[in-house]
Amino acid sequence: MVDYKVTVFTGNLDHATTYSDVYIKLVGTDGESDRTRLRDYKGPLAFIEGAVSSFTVSCPESIGKLVLIELDKQHFSLFPEDSWFPAKVEVKSPEGDAYMVPIHRWITDNEVHSFREATALRVFEDNNPLGRKSRDQELKQRKEEYRWEVYKEGIPQCIKAKDPCSLPPEVRFSFTKTIQFAFTAITGMIELTLEGLANCKKKWKDMYHLSHVFWHKTPMADYVQKHWEEDVFFGYQYLNGINPMLIRRCTALPSNFPVTDGMVFPSGQSSLEEEMENGNIFLADYKLLDGVKTNTINGKKQYLMAPLVLLHKTPQDQLMPVAIQLKQTPADDNPIFFPTDSEYDWLMAKIFVRSADFNLHELNVHLLRTHLLAEVFTVSLLRNLPMVHPLYKLLIPHTRYTLQINIMARQLLISETGVFTKFAASGGEGMFTIMRRSMSSMTYSSLCIPDDIAERGLEDVPNFHYRDDGLQLWDIIHRFVQEVLGYYYKNDAEVEKDSELQKWISDIFVHGFLSKESTGIPQSFTSVAELVKFVTMVIFTCSAQHAAVNSGQYDFDGWMPNTPTSLQRPPPTKKGTTNEATMMDTFPDVNTTVHGMATVWLLSKQSTDFVPLGHYPKHHFTEETPCKLIKEFQGRLEEFEAGIKARNGSLGIPYTYLKPTEVENSVAL
Repeated sequence: MVDYKVTVFTGNLDHATTYSDVYIKLVGTDGESDRTRLRDYKGPLAFIEGAVSSFTVSCPESIGKLVLIELDKQHFSLFPEDSWFPAKVEVKSPEGDAYMVPIHRWITDNEVHSFREATALRVFEDNNPLGRKSRDQELKQRKEEYRWEVYKEGIPQCIKAKDPCSLPPEVRFSFTKTIQFAFTAITGMIELTLEGLANCKKKWKDMYHLSHVFWHKTPMADYVQKHWEEDVFFGYQYLNGINPMLIRRCTALPSNFPVTDGMVFPSGQSSLEEEMENGNIFLADYKLLDGVKTNTINGKKQYLMAPLVLLHKTPQDQLMPVAIQLKQTPADDNPIFFPTDSEYDWLMAKIFVRSADFNLHELNVHLLRTHLLAEVFTVSLLRNLPMVHPLYKLLIPHTRYTLQINIMARQLLISETGVFTKFAASGGEGMFTIMRRSMSSMTYSSLCIPDDIAERGLEDVPNFHYRDDGLQLWDIIHRFVQEVLGYYYKNDAEVEKDSELQKWISDIFVHGFLSKESTGIPQSFTSVAELVKFVTMVIFTCSAQHAAVNSGQYDFDGWMPNTPTSLQRPPPTKKGTTNEATMMDTFPDVNTTVHGMATVWLLSKQSTDFVPLGHYPKHHFTEETPCKLIKEFQGRLEEFEAGIKARNGSLGIPYTYLKPTEVENSVAL
């Protein structure tokens, strides 16, 4: 007889405990053990939350190299079925070889479940018949559990699931995350309801009353409240606010934006042509919003403009707005506004721009380009790559909670009764018009920050911290991905013949990018370099990009005048007709305002089980090289963060959204 030492690690999660009998079978290249009940001195406490318990499994002779294990639990007849979350199993053979089997999933029934030994294997090198059978069975089951569904035509497809409870347990929120998310949402609404605000359909009386309900201040939100009217802060937000994706260098004015030299340089100190040649003129064009059907809130028609904004980089390196046209088509009743206009004419023009920015940011930059794409990457990963695949091991941490948060977004934000549907200018039919237009204009290069920055001509714009931090993070992630995938894929031919890898990208192209070749998304991989770039984009999108456009939502949107979710009066059609009363009448009603505030507060609130970029509490890799590369990746992230802290110490407004310790590994909020 030979003995195998088996150590079972139960996850340190709420409700991970089982008191059932647990059985194991070891399957190797030369044989297998009997199905063995795992018993030790701990008795029923062997598989409680966080437990590490060791057992002996005896075999008549060596089973050779471990291929997989089979696990099942059988509850006592007098007790109800419980759920168990084994994290991993370690096996030490009589020859002294050590094996690790990652599990990281809930076992909720009494069926037998197979789990592969952790050494990463691509499909063309997985030659053991038992291993291949297990691989095929795993993917067959996953394709049943994770199915595609069309939520709305013209936007990326999603997971087929009616609610979070219909998801497989291992991809749902933890108990901790569920409770904290619900608590944050409920307490916010209770505060508003107790103050009589959540259902108040009245207009704001004045700025004093609006300031009174601006609760839960953060340092940045407080700064926004104090500086929202200033031109320099208006321009700053295009670079370092939560929508740094729209602005581009302007080399020729659009034909529908008839700005002249005298309008923006009334003293003749310069000319538009000269300033464009010097790279000092920038444009923000909200054309995707043109003609979008707007909402009706509290029985009142809402207004959403499609502005054009011209900005000028001053000799002091400040980005200043110099002209705003609120509609796409020039007309007598569509004046171009300038900083030299009356205080409220200019301020109202900026307010309409900021409201447009809110709607475009939330639907295109935030929902579509991070949440929905992350869901596509996740569903395709789970359908096409088994746990033993190296790319699965690399990407699975970057999919944590994404499916559930997106289901909740569809239920609570953009459904017929969702908060965005009810309280945003584009709520309803307009939301999907914007997303379809955004989808039609989205390209692969725009998802890759080095390409995107170059295409928008923003390589040398000063004080552009999103660009500086984003490019460095991209490079750090790219190096990590290149080293890990380079360890497994030695040449382009190996990439081409990995059928599972090819199915993954094909699914993404078809279901995520709707088979549109114009996007530039690869339909297959032909080289290691192509694979590395795409995987870098996936990780960057799910972590850094989402953090950049999500984490500051309450900071910038909590003070409603800076980013109104909706406006309930049309913009002025002639100058000299606005005042403070006009502004207060145009702002959204009290209930619209506070629902928007509560929502962005909820969406900016980190959970205590937040996992920062580069941290992998669930062990999937066991080979020495990728484990070493992970530590080096973490070291480079620490060095990068130290640089950010040093830079921020000299900034009037610190930029923190891409600090690695504040970037979540996945789209989890």
